[in-house]
Amino acid sequence: MDQSKTIRILVVEDEDSIRLTLRDFLRKRGHVVMVASDGVGAIKQILDHEVDVIVSDYRMDLLGGDYWIRFLQRYCRDKQIIITSGFLKPEFPIDFPVVYKPFDYSDLEGMICRVMGRDSAM
Repeated sequence: MDQSKTIRILVVEDEDSIRLTLRDFLRKRGHVVMVASDGVGAIKQILDHEVDVIVSDYRMDLLGGDYWIRFLQRYCRDKQIIITSGFLKPEFPIDFPVVYKPFDYSDLEGMICRVMGRDSAM
């Protein structure tokens, strides 16, 4: 993969403080970041913007949980997906990498770079 290409990340998180601080952190690291507070807002972002990676909370009030995972599996096969959760347990089967809350933003960024085939952020 071209190391010079900016990673376009969609952060889907219903908790405002996490969503906005993660957005700011990733932007400062040189990524293009869009945000949504639920699955419905995420679908709008996916339709309106090019997205390489979706970093999404698992449990959200509006289109979250199993239905959101099923949507991602069916309609977002061309994107890298990372799920975050304070709810899921490691033995719960999810087809995507899961980062358990609380997590360090730098560790999450490292995972984003790895799924995109990069050694580190720009």
